[in-house]
Amino acid sequence: MNAQTKQLPKPPGKLKHALTFVIVLFLLWGSAVQTEASFGRLISGIPNMWDLLKEMFPPNWAYFDNIVNPMLDTIRMAIAGTTIGAIFAIPLSILAANNMVRSPWVYQIARFILNLLRTIPDLLLAAIFVAIFGLGLIPGILALAVFSVGLIAKLTYESLETIDRGPLEAMTSVGASKLQWIAFGVVPQILPHFISYVLYTFEINVRAAAVLGLVGAGGIGLYYEKTLGFLEYDKTNSIILLTLAVVLAIDYFSTKLREKLL
Repeated sequence: MNAQTKQLPKPPGKLKHALTFVIVLFLLWGSAVQTEASFGRLISGIPNMWDLLKEMFPPNWAYFDNIVNPMLDTIRMAIAGTTIGAIFAIPLSILAANNMVRSPWVYQIARFILNLLRTIPDLLLAAIFVAIFGLGLIPGILALAVFSVGLIAKLTYESLETIDRGPLEAMTSVGASKLQWIAFGVVPQILPHFISYVLYTFEINVRAAAVLGLVGAGGIGLYYEKTLGFLEYDKTNSIILLTLAVVLAIDYFSTKLREKLL
């Protein structure tokens, strides 16, 4: 029996914690100075916040008749954008996974494309597509589709790189083709995760689609812009409450569905 005992690593000293705290505090202070943020300005703005809240309540309940159909358009826009994005995310995620494609040139270029897609804000995408296609739902759908491709493909290729290679090696040894390798070795392992990512992206897209109308991309966002522009805060509150109810309902049902899949 070996009498030597394994030496346990020493816990980090107090000096390391102190230095970390000082660095974080310095970064916080530097960020506040550069952005001209201060507690004094926050406190002085509280009365204005209170005045705004008083104008928002009670909500204009009669305004719900005007915003139900635009909210349905927003949901349809999120469904279409997420679906299109999920379809295009499948080949991109395969090309970006280094265990699916061995060439660094291929998967590095695919990852660069995904990083580029995730870099562009959805509001900027919507504004670009509005300039190309004009006002309406099409620019919003395309903006959400591009955003969805970047997010779903990113999450999917990271999951692809962690799959069990045992079934894949067994199929390779019996002469399976690349398509069979993907269909019977990869898809069964990744499908529940992929569906979960699509549902998660759909939740995000519903929230994003609600504000894309601010740049003319259709949906409930157009009514946000109109009511805020005319200082009709009671109507804006009605839109917020309806959006909140829709988001909570979608979040609940998609969470339950993801629990059954995983």
